[in-house]
Amino acid sequence: MKIAISACIFAGLLAISACSQSDKAVSELNINSQAIDLLSRMTLEEKIGQIIQADISAVTPEDLKTYNLGSVLNGGNSAPGGGKTAAPEEWVALADAFWTASTDTSDGGIGIPAIWGTDAVHGHNNLQNATMFPHNIGLGAMDNPELMEKIGEITAREIRATGLDWTFAPTLAVAQDDRWGRAYESYSENPAIVAAYAAVVVEGLQGTVGAEDFLKNENVVATAKHFVADGGTELGIDKGDTVGAIDEILATHGAGYQPAIDKGVQVVMASFSSINGDKMHGHEYLLNDVLRDQLGFEGFVVGDWNGHAEVPGCTKTDCPESLHAGVDMYMAPDSWKGLYHSLLAQAKNGDLDKDRLDEAVTRILEVKIRSGLMDAGLPSKRASTNLDNLGADAHTAIAQQAVQESLVLLKNQDGMLPINASSHVLVTGSGADSMQQQTGGWTLNWQGTGNSNDEFGTGETIFAGIQSAMTEQGGSAVHSVDGSFDQKPDVAIVVYGEQPYAEYRGDRSDLVFEFANGENLNLIKSFKDQGIPVVSVFLTGRPLWVNPHLNASDAFVVAWLPGTEGGGVADVIVGDKDGAVRSDFKGRLSFTWPSDGTGVRINSADAPGVLYPFGYGLDYAGETAMFETLSEDAGVASLGEDFGGKIIVRGDAANPFGFYLGDSSNLNVPATALSAASLGGGIAISGTDYKAQEDSRIIHWSGNGEASASIKTLRPVDLSQLGDLDQMSLNLLWRMDSPPTSPMIATMGCGDGCGASLDISDIISSLPEGEWANTAIPVRCFANAGLDTENVNTVLQLTNESAAIVALHSAEIINTGTPASCPVQAN
Repeated sequence: MKIAISACIFAGLLAISACSQSDKAVSELNINSQAIDLLSRMTLEEKIGQIIQADISAVTPEDLKTYNLGSVLNGGNSAPGGGKTAAPEEWVALADAFWTASTDTSDGGIGIPAIWGTDAVHGHNNLQNATMFPHNIGLGAMDNPELMEKIGEITAREIRATGLDWTFAPTLAVAQDDRWGRAYESYSENPAIVAAYAAVVVEGLQGTVGAEDFLKNENVVATAKHFVADGGTELGIDKGDTVGAIDEILATHGAGYQPAIDKGVQVVMASFSSINGDKMHGHEYLLNDVLRDQLGFEGFVVGDWNGHAEVPGCTKTDCPESLHAGVDMYMAPDSWKGLYHSLLAQAKNGDLDKDRLDEAVTRILEVKIRSGLMDAGLPSKRASTNLDNLGADAHTAIAQQAVQESLVLLKNQDGMLPINASSHVLVTGSGADSMQQQTGGWTLNWQGTGNSNDEFGTGETIFAGIQSAMTEQGGSAVHSVDGSFDQKPDVAIVVYGEQPYAEYRGDRSDLVFEFANGENLNLIKSFKDQGIPVVSVFLTGRPLWVNPHLNASDAFVVAWLPGTEGGGVADVIVGDKDGAVRSDFKGRLSFTWPSDGTGVRINSADAPGVLYPFGYGLDYAGETAMFETLSEDAGVASLGEDFGGKIIVRGDAANPFGFYLGDSSNLNVPATALSAASLGGGIAISGTDYKAQEDSRIIHWSGNGEASASIKTLRPVDLSQLGDLDQMSLNLLWRMDSPPTSPMIATMGCGDGCGASLDISDIISSLPEGEWANTAIPVRCFANAGLDTENVNTVLQLTNESAAIVALHSAEIINTGTPASCPVQAN
């Protein structure tokens, strides 16, 4: 009987499913027919406009009307008139202006509404009042797909609250090298977690395929990015090259795309990176044969920020190759007008395939029709445009839960945690009372830097959360900037870690957080010397080598980049007034944690260099093994007091400096081999002979835009330890084979926004062409121009725009007695 009943139920389900599939097919036919009808009535100019997306900082509503652009975006640093402090009402007003302009038919055009895309990657993170969730690496640690779907729903609701339509999320990178500056945008090194999250996040953002509100009302258009293998590049270089067999690459890095496509994701963003040397923005096999024919993707492909310019033979304003390869919409933030005119001319002269153009436009129109954009009306008049949804209590509660569940406990010696809430605690460290540090990159602006606490309209710092938890139950908590105190605390909570970064600016050459003389480690040890137990709360976008900090701390918690709701940390590490657990640790490592700082890939438990394997994490319920003291040998050289002035020796960077090449694609590409090139081809190096075989390097500027060769270190050096800097010079032994026609700029840097650049054109002009010569540039010239000589991390950078060829054998800071005069600077 049960079998018969089950068979009947199954037959009924099949009938319902067949009906549902039939309805979906009819609906898709209607959408396609509407798109074809629109296409048939469009001019060539309107078609070209539809495949271009411009940034709101470089386009006006009037431009949209004139050029019929298909889309706008706000990049990480773009916002309406008020910038990052723009009020939500300004966002809605600008959305109205773009809508009105793009739908204007007074010139006889069709008036197709532009779709607005935004990088809402951990909430609607460009707005001060928005709920900002932990970055993806933390969400991966919580391994909770159900909560992830809610996060997607909330993000969509807050995006819609400001009148926007589309998010460039989720990121489906499967990061394999933690040195990558976007590692924190990856849920996990494990493809299974990324695949599981892809489906639920897309459904949370877009709604359920077939449902009446799919893509509409409080749902938005989602983007699966960056297709494909952005997380697999060699050495973790952002926009770099992933090397290997295509099938193996797709098995790892393509894991999230099929689940996302099955849930109806409407857009896929092409990756900046390459596969076996071929740029994804020009990779027809992967964008068509794999993405569409094999995976069944039916939406449109959007490029990344001027990503088409990196295809060989292309520029920002001239690249039919990307369209031919499978990119449907160009992201041309500041280059849109030049690109528009070149594509239009190419369509007219036959260099642009018009059938392919029609295909791309049709795909874009179908997404606009499917999402209800065509008849959605003025953004400010939509029911979903409700500013009360920004940072709503129900939303921040989910964000706080995500923080709780993302925390990973690596050490809890002698049951240090949870902290008894009736005690007195001192909270210190750079991240203790810093919304900026706990929210990380992609927050209010691209890099997430320069953000003060009062610029956040929601949430609380980690200290504020701890203080509330302690005082509510009779205890106390004080914040100290430098760790000093009047009343000796029962416990010191030290909150520290990485400062914010995004994309290539976060690329690293190693994974050492800090060496033995680091300020955070010294702070921890100072408390231990006074008999004060220490709880470390580590803020980071990736696993880092912190063995000395683990050794010195009584408890060590990885909080990742938790977002605005810092109170979630206190919920777990602070108990009640009797010391009982209020909320247990649920987070488990979604990335393997290293035992050294070299950065060598360790994506398996049995790989050498593993300290804590994937899935590791302690909790209060389980038995805690006795912590064994860890090795404090990072496997990476520390400058310490040993810097003797040598920068380049026999053509290579002196240890522990690194040789880097940079152009508009990426400024920090490690030149680890004798021959190497920047990602955009603006500069290359190779070996040459001075006194021995290949004991020098030739630096070749292509002349295709500004490019640089630099010698850097992650940790700054103090030049003053070399002696009297007034007597010191930067001495170069080099050969000018082909002098530049544009200024050659020599730079020494001391961190973001800190440094000094000198035009050394007069020195270049005095060098005998084709002959080795010594050049001395006084260090005081850099100091006088603004260099902080005690904190130098870029000890030499040569930058030029024109074609040039220079051979370089050595560079060293030496005592030259009475240095030469400073180079003459152009007015």
